[in-house]
Parts: sequence; C-alpha cells; structure tokens
Amino acid sequence: MLDQQRIDIVKSTVPVLEQYGEKITTRFYELMFGAHPELLNIFNHANQKQGRQQRALANAVYSAAMYIDSLETILPVVKNIAQKHRSLGIKPEHYPIVGKYLILAIKDVLGDKATDDIIDAWTEAYGVIADAFISIEAEMYSEAAGQKGGWDGFRGFIVDRKVEESGVITSFYLKPEENREIADFQPGQYISVKLEIPGEEFTHIRQYSLSDTPGKNYYRISVKREAGTENPDGKVSNYLHTQLKEGDVLHVSAPAGDFVLDVQKETPVVLLSGGVGLTPMISMLKTVAEVQPERKVTFIHAAQNSSVHALREEVELTADRETIKSYVFYDSPTNDDRKNQAFDVEGYVTKEWLKENVDIQDADFYFCGPVPFMKAIYRALQELGVTEERVHFEFFGPKGDLEA
Repeated sequence: MLDQQRIDIVKSTVPVLEQYGEKITTRFYELMFGAHPELLNIFNHANQKQGRQQRALANAVYSAAMYIDSLETILPVVKNIAQKHRSLGIKPEHYPIVGKYLILAIKDVLGDKATDDIIDAWTEAYGVIADAFISIEAEMYSEAAGQKGGWDGFRGFIVDRKVEESGVITSFYLKPEENREIADFQPGQYISVKLEIPGEEFTHIRQYSLSDTPGKNYYRISVKREAGTENPDGKVSNYLHTQLKEGDVLHVSAPAGDFVLDVQKETPVVLLSGGVGLTPMISMLKTVAEVQPERKVTFIHAAQNSSVHALREEVELTADRETIKSYVFYDSPTNDDRKNQAFDVEGYVTKEWLKENVDIQDADFYFCGPVPFMKAIYRALQELGVTEERVHFEFFGPKGDLEA
C-alpha cells in the first residue's frame, strides 16, 4: 500500500489529469507502440484512430488517482476493464511495459510540473493499480478456463453458417473445431474474434456481442458492415462480410463482459436498441422468454428503415405472447415501410414516449447502440428519474461521454 504522503501527492494531481489526461494517454500510446509495435495486435485500431481508447484510459487514470486510497470504490469499473483485458489476452507481463510508458508520457506532457516527488508517487501508485488488475484478471482467466467447456486464450471455431440478416448485418454461426463442448455465457456478453487479414501487418481483434441464447452448441455473432475499408472497423467488418466463408476458421475468446441481464430479478425489463446495438438485446429478450416467461418485457428497437432492420422475425416470434411488448422506430422509413405499416413510430425514441408507454417506476433498463442514441436514452432516463442501479448499458469509453 502507498503511504499517506504518496497518496496525497497522487490525489493532488487530479486537477492536472482532468486537464491533460487525453494528451498524456495519447502520448503514452505513441511511445509504447513506437517501442513495442507487436502490442498493436491486442489493441483495437479503430478505437485508437477515433480517440476512444485514449479517452477511456484517461478516464481510468483520472478515477484511479481520485480513489487511490479506496480502489474498492471503483471496483465495478476495474472489473469491466478487466473483462475486456481477459478477452483480449492481456497478461501480467504487459503491465510493466504499460507502466514504463505511462510514466514517460506524464513526464513528457507535464514537463517541469512533473516533479520527482510526483513521478515517484505515480510510479508506486501504478504498481498498486496494476496489482489490482492482475489479481482480478487472474481470477477471470482461471474461471474462463476452468468452467465446463471453457478455455484460456483463443480457440478455433468453424463458420458453420453465414446468414444475411439485413442490407448491412450478417450473422455468423460459430461451432468449435472437433465439435467439442463450449462454455456457457450470460445474455449480453461478447466474444473476442482474432482475425488475420491477408496483406495486413498486424492481427485484428474485435469484440462482438453474442446474439443468440446460451445453451446452444454454437455461438452467434451478428456483425454490421461498416462503410469503407479505409478505416479499421470497415476493414474488419468488410472482410468478414465479403471474404470469410462457411467452413473457414476464426479464433475466439471465451465469453466475457459484465453487461448482462439479471435473471434473478422479476421486475419488468425494458430493452432499448439502436442499429446493430440490438445484438445483445436479442439474446436478453429470447432468454427472458425461455427462462422467465412470466416476466414483463418491453423491447424497443430503432433503425433507419426496414432495409437495415435485422433479426426482425426473431423478435416477432419471441414477442408473440402477452408478457412481451415490441415497438419499432424508423427515423427514415421508405414508402414501402409506410405502405406495409412496417414500424410503430416514425422518428426517435423520446423521453415523452417512454414516459407514456413503459413502466418508469419499477423497470430495469438495458440499452445499446450508436453514441447519439445512447446519449439520448441515458439523458431521458436521468430526466425521468430512473435510478442508477436500474440503468444498464454497453458502451466503449468514459461514462462522462454519455453525460456530455
């Protein structure tokens, strides 16, 4: 543990980190990847390019400084990050490398403000933080490998089926090589997929939500094809859509993630999705229908129109019961959509609509989708007085990005 003097020094840097956090983390990645380009294999290149990784790390460092004397306060955040680390294959030997270049980045950005006392305190503080992550991740690795059908690292899965769900979303049914047993998962979790694209220098790893129910002999992911191949997300998703064939092999991590449906509760549940954000919601919806048939569910999906609306028939089949209500929002419906009454509401999901149509007082809310959708839903729920413990979301980046 840190002594009180070093705790005080670290906490005194909180205002500085608030001001310079992203500059520090941006410089950190530049320094680390410059010296260790092999680590690019375990980082999402799109998140790097778009600044999401830098913001997320800056937020984590800021929180660690603020709560350095009570890290248990931010344990949920630590566990969320540790879940991602476990699914990516982050190991204890990576932490000294990260620590070295984080301290160098602090020195580089802060210059003379980074006194010897500050650097010494932060070096020791990083050791404490790293130990916390390593300890939690060790438990997660052990649990992933030790569970029935579980494994450590990445395992080969055959693309058993490839199904076009809409103009932009395709599902991939993945079965393990040698038809061996696979680990169970909780609705809402994801897997990491490791992909080597011919002609690419680095391996790509992407995390995709599991879009079917647990208990099957396969995993299903439903991937949106991003526009353009010049950005990393487009490069990977286009390869999956256009090059990956049935019979090909993908290497996959054991399921991970703490954005999961609580099937121990019996309260009403509201599932809100935008675009491809419906993938974990489909898993949650179908799971409730199977294991909690008496639980009330409201399923709300927002899309541009029917051409990009995936997995609609699955929702309609699942929602064919009194306890489940389903609503479709199109913000740009086609003439055929209007003619065929393919949607319930034209426009966006609003606070006023939620107040009138869902159980605000008792329900638990789960949502996932594009950032603007997430911000709008998060803000609406806050203004409607929904308490934090009833709000659950899957989002890459600092929570503050939703509040902004």
